[in-house]
Amino acid sequence: MSEADTGAWIRPVEKQSLSEQAYRGLRQALMRGELQPGTVLTLRPLSQRFGISATPMREALMRLVAENALRLDARGRTCVPHLTRGILMEIRSIREHLEGNAAAEAARVAAPKDIDALEDMHRRMIAAQDAGDFAEAIGENTRFHLMLCEMAGQPVALDLVSNLWMRCGPILSHLYDGGIPPNWEPHPHRRIVAAIRAGDAAAARDALIYDIRGNGEGLLAHVADSLPD
Repeated sequence: MSEADTGAWIRPVEKQSLSEQAYRGLRQALMRGELQPGTVLTLRPLSQRFGISATPMREALMRLVAENALRLDARGRTCVPHLTRGILMEIRSIREHLEGNAAAEAARVAAPKDIDALEDMHRRMIAAQDAGDFAEAIGENTRFHLMLCEMAGQPVALDLVSNLWMRCGPILSHLYDGGIPPNWEPHPHRRIVAAIRAGDAAAARDALIYDIRGNGEGLLAHVADSLPD
């Protein structure tokens, strides 16, 4: 697969650390599913689209390679890695543990205003989904899950979960391959919010795990048992 055609996810870099801003732009694109597995990121065209020189762009790319969010292929090109079934299942299992614990802790300590903000994220996700803006829907879904770690006051878990989302984000681009998924009734996000409002830690954890497993099953069709050559 060649470099993404539209580059709609790219925003020009303006000030502060150019490498840091390029890194964050790429990181966000990965987490929002705007870069699909196998996408090749060519240095000079990419730096031109970001509006920066090749050096800070290379630094951003190599930082993501070091974090296993990108990889170098046999030709030395930077690309978005494919996931195997085993890796995806491992990521899912770790997410269930970390995010499940975060949801449970959020049910114990979350402030009402933070719960309201969490519910608003879900509403924005559904609105973006209904409008056909699937990248935004995936982005809001990502923010919903990361917010749970923030509400729980777990900064280490937040860092770990963010990295997991960055690695599995590209495959989330397949969530809407068949259009809008069938609505769950109630949606797992609503179950999570309700459990946190009620201070029910066990119910919040269970709803979070149900959400991960429900969405994860459809993604298994887009991974292989081994990586391509």
